Amino acid sequence: MKAHDGMYIAGEWRPAAGRDRIEVVNPADEQVLGGVPAGTVEDVDAAVRAARAALPGWSAVPPARRAALIGALRDVLVARKAEFTETITAELGAPVGFTEMVHVGAPIAVASSFAELAASYAFEERIGNSTVLLEPVGVVGAITPWNYPLHQIVAKVAPALAAGCTLVLKPAEDTPLTAQLFAEAVHEAGIPAGVFNLVTGTGPVAGQALAAHEGVDLVSFTGSTAVGKRIGAVAGAAVKRVALELGGKSANVILPGADLAKAVATGVGHVMNNSGQSCNALTRMLVHRDQYEEAVSLAAAAVATYPCGDPREPGTRLGPVVNAKQRDRVRGYIAKGIEEGARLVAGGPDAPHDRGYYIAPTVFADVTPEMTIAQEEIFGPVLSILPYEDQDDALRIANSTVYGLGGAVWAADEETAVAFARRMDTGQVDINGGRFNLLAPFGGYKQSGVGRELGRHGLAEYLQTKSLQF
Repeated sequence: MKAHDGMYIAGEWRPAAGRDRIEVVNPADEQVLGGVPAGTVEDVDAAVRAARAALPGWSAVPPARRAALIGALRDVLVARKAEFTETITAELGAPVGFTEMVHVGAPIAVASSFAELAASYAFEERIGNSTVLLEPVGVVGAITPWNYPLHQIVAKVAPALAAGCTLVLKPAEDTPLTAQLFAEAVHEAGIPAGVFNLVTGTGPVAGQALAAHEGVDLVSFTGSTAVGKRIGAVAGAAVKRVALELGGKSANVILPGADLAKAVATGVGHVMNNSGQSCNALTRMLVHRDQYEEAVSLAAAAVATYPCGDPREPGTRLGPVVNAKQRDRVRGYIAKGIEEGARLVAGGPDAPHDRGYYIAPTVFADVTPEMTIAQEEIFGPVLSILPYEDQDDALRIANSTVYGLGGAVWAADEETAVAFARRMDTGQVDINGGRFNLLAPFGGYKQSGVGRELGRHGLAEYLQTKSLQF
């Protein structure tokens, strides 16, 4: 795979300040794809200074022109779709069909949405004798994860550009080649020098330096709750804003009278997509006790259609997890579920292949709300099925974790499902299989984060308010 031996700062590729490097490994065959520089505090400082210098000019660019440049970036993503698909499949191990449709298709749609929003958004309004201005928050430090490497970059970069902010991006160590390819797209689209900057590196060094830098006005982070807490503490010490999209343990609640077969099959697919490496994956399936064993049988049948395979093959639905550490972590949770008394219905901790970071698609039944696998985010292809007695019991279980990112409700009618969803402590709920909406706000309650991404709510995260009185 192509890799740049430097950082993208002030519109050019510059040599890194240090000599340390990060190897990028293909999780499907454990072969090294290439390497990128491990950024230092000096690299981060240079990138922030470039973003700071570009801020006055970029924030003064009319919204219509910013919209046109975001549209140009979208067009480059479209033109280079095959390159992004190949790179993400190689770095992440996501099946090529899912990569093309979701990992690349969704970011293109997100870029389009912010190009349209930048051109139409009301950046000022009249309230009584005041004019209220919505202005860019300033320099953004964007720290993105590996599980949706291009989507999470675009979900931060596009609204920041639309708002008139400049950025420094620190991508995840496992998927930096996607970020480098994105930097090429930014350059090709004609985004002015210094508006977007890229520093590859580790979280403890480059990520920490970016979050703490006095020249950064907002830290936008997507990743684990544990790291989000540390970033919040670092940013809080400087009284700078944070936007945190963190972990989840989402409940898929199937109420009596719902289409059980459809609800179970859809729920299983939601967990198996991206090898379970989605923060909003519906990893807890809640089923009324009267239908419980039927649901367990349906889930076992559904998961059998997701055998692990080579992500480069067009028909593959389940690839490896991202790295050896993640593989071992997920296997540890599976072993913990067995140890705590859950019934293993499918899969298990044994490796399905001799090579690659594969996890057998796994289903547990007889899971209780207190079990570790029902409380902690596993981030792998592991489903827990829990029984409930009535709606109040289902709600208690659904709301019983520290997370509140996603969820789903299935019922015989929309009114019943919506009434239940209104009582769930979570930021987003799918009703009877409702499709993901790239214009709706995405974010969580409780320890699932602070702030929202996507659509006009996502744009608002990058704006601050000034009022002029007349």
